[in-house]
Amino acid sequence: MKDFKNLDKREPYLVEQDILKSWHGVQGIYEKTVQSHEKDPNFVFYDGPAFANGFPGLHHMIAKNLKDTVCKYHVMTGHKVLRKVGWDTHGLPIENHVEKKLGLKTKKDIEELGIEKFNQACHDSVRENEAAFTDLTNKMGQFIDVEHPYLTYKNEYIETEWWILKQYFEKGLFYEGNRVTPYCPRCGTSLASHEVAQGYEDMSVETVIVPMKLKEMDAYFLVWTTTPWTLLANVGLCVNPKEDYVLCVSKNNKFILAKALASTVLGDDYEVLKTFKGQDLEHKEYEQLIPDLKIDGGFFVCCDEYVTMDSGTGIVHLAPAFGEDDARVGKLYNLPYVNPVGKDGCYTMGPWQGMLVFDADKEVIKYLKENDKLFKKQKMTHNYPHCWRCHSPLIYYTLPSYYIAVSKYKDQIIEANREVNWYPAYVGEKRFGNWLENLKDWAVSRTRYWGCPIPYYKCSCGHSLMLGSIKELKEMAIEEIDEKNLDLHRPYIDNIHLTCPNCGGQMTRIPDVLDCWFDSGSMPFAQYHYPFENQALFETQFPADFICEGIDQTRGWFYTLIAISTLLFEKAPFKNCIVLGLVGDEHGVKMSKHKGNVVNPWDSFNKQGADAVRWYFYTASAPWLPSRFYDNAVSETQRRFLGTLWNTYAFFVLYADIDNFDPSLYKLSDCKLTVMDKWILSELNQLIKTVDKGLTNYEIVDSARAIEKFTDMLSNWYVRRCRERYWGSEWTDDKQSAYMTLYTVLVTLAKVSAPFVPFISESIYLNLVPEFFPDAHKSVHLCDFPVADDKAIDTELNREMEHVLDIVVLGRSARNSANVK
Repeated sequence: MKDFKNLDKREPYLVEQDILKSWHGVQGIYEKTVQSHEKDPNFVFYDGPAFANGFPGLHHMIAKNLKDTVCKYHVMTGHKVLRKVGWDTHGLPIENHVEKKLGLKTKKDIEELGIEKFNQACHDSVRENEAAFTDLTNKMGQFIDVEHPYLTYKNEYIETEWWILKQYFEKGLFYEGNRVTPYCPRCGTSLASHEVAQGYEDMSVETVIVPMKLKEMDAYFLVWTTTPWTLLANVGLCVNPKEDYVLCVSKNNKFILAKALASTVLGDDYEVLKTFKGQDLEHKEYEQLIPDLKIDGGFFVCCDEYVTMDSGTGIVHLAPAFGEDDARVGKLYNLPYVNPVGKDGCYTMGPWQGMLVFDADKEVIKYLKENDKLFKKQKMTHNYPHCWRCHSPLIYYTLPSYYIAVSKYKDQIIEANREVNWYPAYVGEKRFGNWLENLKDWAVSRTRYWGCPIPYYKCSCGHSLMLGSIKELKEMAIEEIDEKNLDLHRPYIDNIHLTCPNCGGQMTRIPDVLDCWFDSGSMPFAQYHYPFENQALFETQFPADFICEGIDQTRGWFYTLIAISTLLFEKAPFKNCIVLGLVGDEHGVKMSKHKGNVVNPWDSFNKQGADAVRWYFYTASAPWLPSRFYDNAVSETQRRFLGTLWNTYAFFVLYADIDNFDPSLYKLSDCKLTVMDKWILSELNQLIKTVDKGLTNYEIVDSARAIEKFTDMLSNWYVRRCRERYWGSEWTDDKQSAYMTLYTVLVTLAKVSAPFVPFISESIYLNLVPEFFPDAHKSVHLCDFPVADDKAIDTELNREMEHVLDIVVLGRSARNSANVK
């Protein structure tokens, strides 16, 4: 048996590195776990793709921790668990990264450089930090295939996405629409509603209340807006037809506004002249507020119940080019459409031509004040949608875009969501479920460059089609295609035209690329290049039993997975999902680079070891709650559990070396067990049941805390009470029972703990088992998860010992209070 003292003098991370070498990295041990269960039932896990052009951080480790624990457990319970990493390689995160590197500011800059050069730079950047991610995976002991990742930019992956799009096209779910959509003027592309949901940021704005003069009398509508820049495009007003409105006098002026908001807006200094319903204001005309643009028609009051009494004046202004409700109401009332803003977010006409609209707010307010058209202004901070990648504020802008009609499958998607076991349940029921109730069609097209090209072709005769494979591309292409050197990205795909099956003319692909979230949501199918190959493998790997990502993926990856799968097969692509909370620093502040509070996981590995960091996250709080990470907390965790376990193991090894104890020579069943032996074995078997049930039900924290509690009882009660049994040179039945009991507990505890702390459990197991049992597995991670012996569980004995422990705790407390040593 190894000399423990040599291990004790080294830092924990050095022991971990020895173990990692013995595995030949995570790839080596991962392959062994798969091979050992080749013929066993599958447990299916999907790893969400990360952007490898970003540097890995502690937040990546939290998710990897839980994924690894669940997968390791299911391997030990007799399952084949295929696991491989995936890399997100398309979209704005890559493009923005490359733009910064190349010093590009706008889409015009990109096109002057050339799409080919820009996309090549994107291609070259997508795996910049893959080595760092792989090193993190190794150092933390996550068993997963890092050598054969799925890559969203590969032709095979893209071809599967084409196949999916064709299925939707043939079902009539793909269409072109011209509607108000959230739009990023900096990136020059529209965004989907699920992307907008991820990008809300607090924004300080000047809100204004402006008086708009009625034509028929000397009175003013008081109109509130949080976006003064849209007033240039005003063509109508809107009131709630069912709410009460008042005509009142305040400071010698007559105003019309909602009765419920009059006191808030006017204070106490007003007199009500008349009360009426909003419906009575319909079609009342008013004068144009900023008359710089010549607009025919409009400038009257409309009615719609979307107007609320929560804030403002109960009267909102309508600019149909810049709002979904504005556009909808404007269409109902046939209001004129006016859009004085270009795709760069700058005015194209009017007094502020060439100015970015958000910068123009101050100028608009200045104009209103100088022309006696400002009733009140007030600064407020509100949660405003920003681009999820470049963080620029979005504008709601009428644009042509291509959509997938997910709303047609709303009921099926909601039902699919109900099939999923969410941890915690309220994420699926409330946060996600409520959002699905307002499901909108998915704007999937992006007027960008580096992404999966949408294989939608149009002909001048009016015919259009969606390709579903490379084979179809080759068969219909006018140009000759070299499949061996084929690159499906822009600009190469743009240069391939099809023969129109309707008129024989030339068909051209639309220039748009897919929303990169479509890439990640397609991974259950595209990672296996389904249906073009691996059909049998895919059928064993769909749906997933388990996925796990951060709370920010609720309306990101989780949604796109469910949406894409439901539209294809009318079922959820995963059965169980653990949702993770955000990580903060010692004070609970979210970690971010600009705040300087980000923790480098390698620093923690080198100081405290990966097992310590892993264990901290298992026991600090429920995975879905926000957590705080700092060195002292990890050190306390290390001392409380890992240190206690290691010291107990050290105690055993020390005396086992002295007595040349060989566990292969004895059987626990032949030993004369004491009450203490029976108790600790009873607690051990109860622990096995607790952890087995807990991990089956994804109760990670409760399982880990049960292990920690048991380890404390083992060290501070069982070993302390039994120390004298290991002393002396005489070999007795009692010494044999003591050794076999503690040996059995340590080996079993190593197996129970293996999914949580892979290094210390491996170190203990390797030192206690293979040397004495040549036929034993050469790694604890290849062992079966222990099975509890119900006959060994004595609940009455456990209860009585618990009472004894309570008495001891009370005795210690009394002794401390009396200052008695």
